[in-house]
Amino acid sequence: MLSTLARAATRRPLTVIGLWAAFLLLGFGLGTGVFADLSDDVPDVPGTESDMADDHLSGVDPTGESVTAVVAGQAVSDAALRAQVERTVAEVREIAGVADVPDPYTTPGLTARDGQALIIPVTFEGGLSDDAEEKATDTAVDTIKRIDAPDVHVSGGELLGRQLGERAQEDVKNAELISLPVVLALLLVVFGGLRAAALPLVIAVSGIAGAFLCLFAFSQVTDISVYAIQVTTMLGLGLAIDYALLMLVRFREERRHTDDVVEAVQRTVDAAGRTVLFSGLTVAVSLTGLLVFPSVFLRSMGLAVAAVVVVDMLAAVTLLPALLTKFGGRIRPSKARSEDEEGRVFARLARFAQRRRIAVLVTVVPALLVLALPVTGMRIAIGDAQQLPSSTEARRLYDTVGSHFPKGTGVSPVVVVLGPGTDAETAGRIRALVPNAESRELPGGNTVVELQPPGGVDGRAATDLVERVRDIRGDEPVEVTGIAARLVDFRAMLGERAPWAALTVLAAIFVLLFAFTGSVLIPLRTIATTMLSLGAALGVVVWVFQDGHGAGLLGGEGLGALSLTAPPLIVSIAFGLAMDYEIFILARMRESLSADPGDDQEAVVTGLRRSGRVVTCAALLLAVVFGAFMTGGFSPILQIGLGLTLAVLIDATVVRMLLVPATMALLGRRAWWAPKPLRRVHDRFGLREAAAPERTVSTNA
Repeated sequence: MLSTLARAATRRPLTVIGLWAAFLLLGFGLGTGVFADLSDDVPDVPGTESDMADDHLSGVDPTGESVTAVVAGQAVSDAALRAQVERTVAEVREIAGVADVPDPYTTPGLTARDGQALIIPVTFEGGLSDDAEEKATDTAVDTIKRIDAPDVHVSGGELLGRQLGERAQEDVKNAELISLPVVLALLLVVFGGLRAAALPLVIAVSGIAGAFLCLFAFSQVTDISVYAIQVTTMLGLGLAIDYALLMLVRFREERRHTDDVVEAVQRTVDAAGRTVLFSGLTVAVSLTGLLVFPSVFLRSMGLAVAAVVVVDMLAAVTLLPALLTKFGGRIRPSKARSEDEEGRVFARLARFAQRRRIAVLVTVVPALLVLALPVTGMRIAIGDAQQLPSSTEARRLYDTVGSHFPKGTGVSPVVVVLGPGTDAETAGRIRALVPNAESRELPGGNTVVELQPPGGVDGRAATDLVERVRDIRGDEPVEVTGIAARLVDFRAMLGERAPWAALTVLAAIFVLLFAFTGSVLIPLRTIATTMLSLGAALGVVVWVFQDGHGAGLLGGEGLGALSLTAPPLIVSIAFGLAMDYEIFILARMRESLSADPGDDQEAVVTGLRRSGRVVTCAALLLAVVFGAFMTGGFSPILQIGLGLTLAVLIDATVVRMLLVPATMALLGRRAWWAPKPLRRVHDRFGLREAAAPERTVSTNA
């Protein structure tokens, strides 16, 4: 297959380039439409009690979405301000599609005790079309914003999704503007020429277009989280650069051995292209674990990111060869170096780790385990507007309400649906769980009871309240929903499905690595060392963002819990990236071992000597990309960005440069062992990077 792709790219490079140009136009034209349809609601799990109860309420409850406005900064008793607010409330009530707007001056709890702020909640009618709801929302917001006060902020409901979508688009643009020039500068240092340095950026732009197009396609069938934009875009950008870097380094090596550019391209695709193919497959397979979870958000993230990885992989083995065919003759071959000069630092590290393998293991492994310790106390939460950047409208509203109103004001209640025939004593015990429980009757004999929990929307008090209602109800037709109930159900789903997700990924990775190496011990060693780097990275994320140590230095703050999206995404994506680098190194080891089957330890040294520079550069470039996306300030993105950055850097340095040679030395020749039946299977079906034939260096190189 790779030979076919190489021939197509070298025979018809302009056609291949033209097809990719059309893809770019489609991605940046149609694909960017995803920003208009983003959701901030990620914890729904189809089939759970909270989800079914919410669907039931949507069908029988006549009320629709709502937005909340806060007016602050001057005394609300001021006659001129009161006249404005009362006039605004009257005007908003007349807007088509608005169901209710209470008067903040006469409704208890809507005016702050300090007299410096008031809240205007606006509830829309249920059953509105998307266009009608958007029009009603925009008209209500414009009307409220005309109030002449120092602070007027409006957010919530459908409006919040739009606000976050606009901010996400701005953050992606800023991240690209930050990362691409830095990446270009680093590539100039690596390659020493603008032509070679620019080609990975072309592939990176293809990755971004692919990310937009994949997300837009998935948005047509499911909700796309605002956080999915940053995650898929930064991964698409980073992996595209990684794959292009690997291919270009190999191409420059091949140019040392031949003056024929087409032949050099074909050799590059045949050799490094296999590594890219396996790397892409391992990253994509690592993300299949997300498909085990019934969460629409996690499944869509897994599919979207896997699709982006495939786009990057295809760009590296089709578009890049076509570009090299047209412009590769102007790219200088890499300098011919003696074996002692090539990758000296990495060779020394490998030999040191081999000689001191026990010392390396008893030092590095405990250190990584210590970094991983905070994971034992990890907590996850849905979170509130405190996770958002301070400049967002939703965060300003949250901060303003928090500074003027009692703690818990505006916190979503635990919603209890009492079905027809619910025992009166049971209903009474549920209402008695909190003071001032509010009830309202719905068509069909249902009663909705809203229980206002103390503390945060998804704090311990709120989730405990959900559990207590479920304990009290017994066999009565009572259902619980609301944000706290969704969190309880999401946690239960993670606990139930996580072992199966892990088993699925580990089994698939084992099969792929066996197909690549023909060994059963190398996959096990790879999985074990990768889990160490993952645990260490996740432990630091917990220590920083959950416990609050140094979060301010990254533009965040300690929240007492991680975003529920962060741990599964960090683990699945970082695991795939770690496999990415493992494949880079194993490919060179296998190549060396094929050339000299008798010296497996020297093959390890040679593998690190030849791949160490690429792996280190790739990790550094990925860290730059992830760091650029962390400048947006969304706490979940900060958590995911820090987790991935640390996982990549720890894996590419400590694990791959020290633990890999140490463990390979400890295993010795047994590292490449497999039972005879499996050896026969690998001999027949296994795939690996083609061994480099002996070549005579061109006199013109």
